[in-house]
Amino acid sequence: MTKKINVATDKVYKLKKKSAPLSFMLPTKHTSQFPLLHFDEELNQNRALRYATNQKSPFEEEQDGNIVMEPIIFENGFLSVPRTNPVLQQFLYLHPLNGIGFEEVNKELDATAEVEKLNAEVDALMAAREMNVDQVEMVSRVLFNRDVTKVSTSELRRDILVYAKNNPQTFIDIVNDPALKFNATVSLFFEKGLLSFRKNQKEVWYSTNTNKTKMMNIPYGEDPMTIVSSFLQSDDGLDNFKILEKLI
Repeated sequence: MTKKINVATDKVYKLKKKSAPLSFMLPTKHTSQFPLLHFDEELNQNRALRYATNQKSPFEEEQDGNIVMEPIIFENGFLSVPRTNPVLQQFLYLHPLNGIGFEEVNKELDATAEVEKLNAEVDALMAAREMNVDQVEMVSRVLFNRDVTKVSTSELRRDILVYAKNNPQTFIDIVNDPALKFNATVSLFFEKGLLSFRKNQKEVWYSTNTNKTKMMNIPYGEDPMTIVSSFLQSDDGLDNFKILEKLI
């Protein structure tokens, strides 16, 4: 079944690239280099698309031989199409790049997304502001992997607030993660010198008074703290975690 579209309103389209070119020309006809096809489910076939200003349909087989073609150009990333040009609106709706290279501007949808983003930012900032000192230090160890004893509480609070503002959803996910306390404790092992990295964080060694052996190697390309935490939660590493926890 051919897609149908409500063309009763003016529409604006925008390129999805974050850095849109000053001018972008959209392919307007089916070619071997750029197949411009729409699959019609009712007919069970692909139908070639072509935009012609003097035609009533965007499908090639429904157009006559006297076509007038004009380029479709996005200026500064945007393209405005009035309701008086329904063929172009339908052509853009059916275009293979719709949703990939460009999209229709939906003010209501954009406003809803912006509200959700702002609400998440507010929630994250409130959660960050209400943290006590122990929570601030715990989250800082996980977020920044730093020795919190060498940074003032005010500096930690500032850094957490900045992170929460810039990454609200990630911050909320971290704060609500049941593994937060465990991961913070693992960071504390390194902070207290009970564990240490060697060979540019490729190896992890025990550094207690009674144990100076290598604990593990870090696989290439993996996050060291994630690998260490995973090991200490495993059956092989949990007893070692309990021992290290008692030494803090």
